[in-house]
Amino acid sequence: QVHLVESGGGLVQPGGSLSLSCEASGNIFNLLTMSWYRQIPGEQRELVAQKTSGVSPVYADFVKGRFTISRDNAKNTATLQMGSLKPGDTAVYYCAADVIGRDFRRGDYWGQGAQVTVSA
Repeated sequence: QVHLVESGGGLVQPGGSLSLSCEASGNIFNLLTMSWYRQIPGEQRELVAQKTSGVSPVYADFVKGRFTISRDNAKNTATLQMGSLKPGDTAVYYCAADVIGRDFRRGDYWGQGAQVTVSA
């Protein structure tokens, strides 16, 4: 089993910045990909940014130039730096990880979600 714990989030004014962090722990042999998704009320969960080891990060068009994903492979963490935030970025943000466990079984895991609210 792998546990993902998110931190950060909260309330920020339009145009402001916020950072989300995610730490993975548990049965990890290889943390292949760490991603951030978001879910706006009434809408489907959507990919925000993704970072696979050894590969350039991938961003949704709606965050390009505003958000940056980074990873610390030694600590099994991923950070999403969010800038120029808009009210439309208000959502619950979820960390996700594609993991190969020490038993060499592969699985996808999700964090509990962190609320980000952009409002004046």
